[in-house]
Amino acid sequence: MTTRVAVVTGAGGGIGRRTAVALADDGFAVVLAGRREAALEAGRAEIAAGGGTACVVPTDVTDERSVAALFRAAVDRFGRVDLVFNNAGVNTAPAAPDEVGFADWQRLVATNVTGVFLCIREAFRVMKQQTPAGGRIINNGSLSAHTPRPGSIAYTATKHAVTGLTRAASLDGRAYGIACGQVDIGNAATDMTAAMSRGVPQADGTLRAEPTIDADHVARAVVYMAGLPLDANVAFMTVMATGMPYAGRG
Repeated sequence: MTTRVAVVTGAGGGIGRRTAVALADDGFAVVLAGRREAALEAGRAEIAAGGGTACVVPTDVTDERSVAALFRAAVDRFGRVDLVFNNAGVNTAPAAPDEVGFADWQRLVATNVTGVFLCIREAFRVMKQQTPAGGRIINNGSLSAHTPRPGSIAYTATKHAVTGLTRAASLDGRAYGIACGQVDIGNAATDMTAAMSRGVPQADGTLRAEPTIDADHVARAVVYMAGLPLDANVAFMTVMATGMPYAGRG
């Protein structure tokens, strides 16, 4: 088959939805994965309206059987997987370390770390065996993969873990033509960043509004990374609002 096939997790809205549409516009057949089937179907309809090809696979990335079923469905429908965008992720309200509930910690680890691992594992299983072999994995890291915000110990820990997953998968994928990279996003305008305009905690103890960027800028960055030949890789790309606190955040 000549059609490139992409699996996008967390595709029901925000960055995932915009990236799925952008990949379809670039010629990918897209498998939209996420927990909200109605939202995924809305994304599929948008892609179809633009002349693209997509299918919906409701998926819980914290469940290994659900993730395995996602990749089986992708291969059954399109014959292969060329790209995985590990975008699904969750967060909690800011909290000091002694105020973080264990259930919240487990939820973030299950989605942001275990979910990424399970998708990488299934991607390797498919990409190693398909003909031609190989493919690309892009993980959504966040600026918190490098620098924390106040009150973000759980989220920051999980996003640092994503960086480790990216580096390890990049190394282990070399022998099989599997490239792995990471896009670290700062203040893309989505439901998760709605609070930025109202004011968020800063390292000096104040609350300040922060600028955001259109999620389509992130989508275009992912499309660029996805379009490279497999002998080239963007290991890490940062896409952020120019005026947000990052360099010198603390």
